[in-house]
Amino acid sequence: MKKVIQVLVLFVMALMLTVSCEKEKENENSNNKENKTSTTNSAESHNMGQNCMNCHKQNGQGECWFTVAGTVYDTSKTVVYPSATVKLYTGPNGTGTLKYTLQVDKKGNFYTTTNIDFTGGLYPAVTGNSATKYMGSTISNGQCNSCHGSSTVNIWAE
Repeated sequence: MKKVIQVLVLFVMALMLTVSCEKEKENENSNNKENKTSTTNSAESHNMGQNCMNCHKQNGQGECWFTVAGTVYDTSKTVVYPSATVKLYTGPNGTGTLKYTLQVDKKGNFYTTTNIDFTGGLYPAVTGNSATKYMGSTISNGQCNSCHGSSTVNIWAE
């Protein structure tokens, strides 16, 4: 009987360890682990124009889990536009509350792991050196390149 209890205790401990490790792996790409957000001076991004969330998602191959990401191009819509700014508003054409601001890095990419509240939808705006472009419809997720550059024109600034 004593041996059965010992085996049972070891089994329960092993099960607890396994569940604990699975939970840790689940949270590996969690937004709470480390905040990564693009900056104007950064050049560590890659894969311009691709849907960043193909890899940078929960349990994805990417280093972290992005909540918003994309690429900004110049007016030719083929050359990346570094140093632009992406803003997310609660109202169209820059009205409502400015909720989030993201800098575009040297490779034309913007991204963040910050928790973004898309409740009610957000209206994106992209500001370049001379103008701000507003998206007329709301977004409910931050996978910008899942449409832009795929089924709609690239995001661009001037």
